[in-house]
Amino acid sequence: MKYIDEYRNAETSQKIARAIAKLPEQPHTIMEVCGGQTHTILKYGLQELLPPQIFLLHGPGCPVCVTPTELIDKAIEIASLPEVIFCSFGDMLRVPGSDGDLLSVKAQGGDVRTVYSPLDALSVAQDNRQKEVVFFAIGFETTAPTNAMAVYQAERLGVSNFSLLVSQVLIPPAIEAILSSPDNRVEGFLAPGHVCTVTGYEEYERISHKYQVPIVITGFEPVDILAGIYHCVKQLAAGRAEVENQYSRSVRPRGNQEAQRIIREVFRVVPRNWRGIGEIPGSGLGLKEKFLRFDAEWRFGIANHRAKADDICISGAVLQGIKKPNECPAFASICTPETPRGATMVSSEGACAAYYRYSQNRPISGI
Repeated sequence: MKYIDEYRNAETSQKIARAIAKLPEQPHTIMEVCGGQTHTILKYGLQELLPPQIFLLHGPGCPVCVTPTELIDKAIEIASLPEVIFCSFGDMLRVPGSDGDLLSVKAQGGDVRTVYSPLDALSVAQDNRQKEVVFFAIGFETTAPTNAMAVYQAERLGVSNFSLLVSQVLIPPAIEAILSSPDNRVEGFLAPGHVCTVTGYEEYERISHKYQVPIVITGFEPVDILAGIYHCVKQLAAGRAEVENQYSRSVRPRGNQEAQRIIREVFRVVPRNWRGIGEIPGSGLGLKEKFLRFDAEWRFGIANHRAKADDICISGAVLQGIKKPNECPAFASICTPETPRGATMVSSEGACAAYYRYSQNRPISGI
């Protein structure tokens, strides 16, 4: 299929890998931020195409994975109420909280529904005026425009029984948190193309300059990722630290201005707690005062709930690129996709799920 097959072309991929191998043989560690990129790397065995001195780390690029335990607990508490219809994307239903998950609420009779858009949840609210309809609004900047639009439309249409349980997070502050950590070993980043399609990459230019790290805006197919690695390593070899846009077929420097406008209309920047990492200042979005009545935490009075982290799960270290999934003592034993201990094993973009699917008990296949 045009525009897909050409970015999965084995000959092109191997040509780029050979070009990377011809660059100066200095060891470099590069982090891909997006979970979709992580799955492509493992599915197609891209690490095996690279010279041994190029080491890839997997970052916190999975919004399901970074949703903290206490927010899952809040979702379970709300979804258990008899007057509530709780709507969510499907991959959130099995993310473990302190005691159970949303799927267990559904099994016990709770009205938990899978939807494909917050606007679907808004339609559910319009059709069920006698119920409180809550949508679990997770995601990076990519999902923020549609979540904002759902609230904007709810206000415009006078839908008073609709609210969001908000877990919107922002990528640039997470990158800064990684670079500021004393454990940091990342020398360059592959930034998520879908996020930058919305936001553009001006903020990444500030980070690149401040921390003197190359950042390459990268797509999600094998050719995209190898090209992103090539540009990143080439910068490192030359001692440069700039933002480059490998994903120019989708990303523009200033992004989608209309999408940014609706985000600014509805949301404000807030601190946000990341699962296994902790609170990162300015790393999330919350509803503005004007739209506070659409905030499920405010509506149901559960804003101050806290939860204890799982003692054995190392998803926080995985999300920060400190450890690999197979370094976890629970990996593929007591933690599997059927019995997940952490969100990184549940989500379709989670690093642990990718390792389990593509490398468990068999070699990773090449392109």
